[in-house]
Amino acid sequence: MLHPWKKTFILLLTLLSPFYAHAELNIFACEPEWAALTKALGGDKVHVNSATTAMQDPHHIQARPSLIARMRRANLLVCTGADLETGWLPLLLRKSANPNVQVGQTGYFMAADYVSLMDKPTVLDRSLGDIHAAGNPHFHLDPKRIAQVSVALADRLAMIDPSHQAYYQHNLATFTQQWQQAMQQWEQRSKPLRDKPIVVSHNNWVYLSSWLGLKQVATLEPKPGIPASSTHLAKVLSTLKKEPAQMLLYASYQSDKSARWLSSKTALPAIALPLSPDNNETLINWFDRLLSQLLNVTS
Repeated sequence: MLHPWKKTFILLLTLLSPFYAHAELNIFACEPEWAALTKALGGDKVHVNSATTAMQDPHHIQARPSLIARMRRANLLVCTGADLETGWLPLLLRKSANPNVQVGQTGYFMAADYVSLMDKPTVLDRSLGDIHAAGNPHFHLDPKRIAQVSVALADRLAMIDPSHQAYYQHNLATFTQQWQQAMQQWEQRSKPLRDKPIVVSHNNWVYLSSWLGLKQVATLEPKPGIPASSTHLAKVLSTLKKEPAQMLLYASYQSDKSARWLSSKTALPAIALPLSPDNNETLINWFDRLLSQLLNVTS
């Protein structure tokens, strides 16, 4: 005959078993693109929060108490890396004191570790502006690099939650098939954009330009992260008189003051593109939206 406390313990386990059977991994994503990718791969086995939105500059985020609390509960941290979050992520990690997501642990995932980066500086000098030693960190604007990260991220989910390895691999296969089909469609749709000259506000479009074959002829910032001065804008205007562009791109979270000024002087369409997907927007829908905005200018 079981002792009363053993009966109580067994009853408690029975009541809690459905909860543990459906327990989710807590994922702390630094940017919406990695939140969207983790949701696609993790399905109902993950609960994902993004530290930033599409209307925030991922370089500059406050380490709020709410973010520290989320980090403290996280089983997995999924970020860009390549020093994009260097201004705020180390503080969150230190304040959270969560051993699972510290540097070098299985729960620490930097997407930049799994792709090659463009624009690696040959000289590291702060006088050159806000440069990234590892290279340009905005590689999520290249679908091919997203595909590379997806494989590594599915493997990492399986490492943390090996009981659902088959589930994550199944989701990866589904995502890969849908992604490859979407890429083929994007390649066809984007043909009118090939070799189109553009002006950018900040050098966060290099991967998008490389993928689509856009030709960047000028940048509104004199140096990365340095606001445009009237002197530099005059130089850009002079450049465009010799080599006209067809559109000006800036991130939707950025100030449009310089872009609007240049647009008024040149009749150049100024396009505010979302650097990241909206909340609960899939990566495919986001890329569709990016392409539609660009193609609307050329049509």
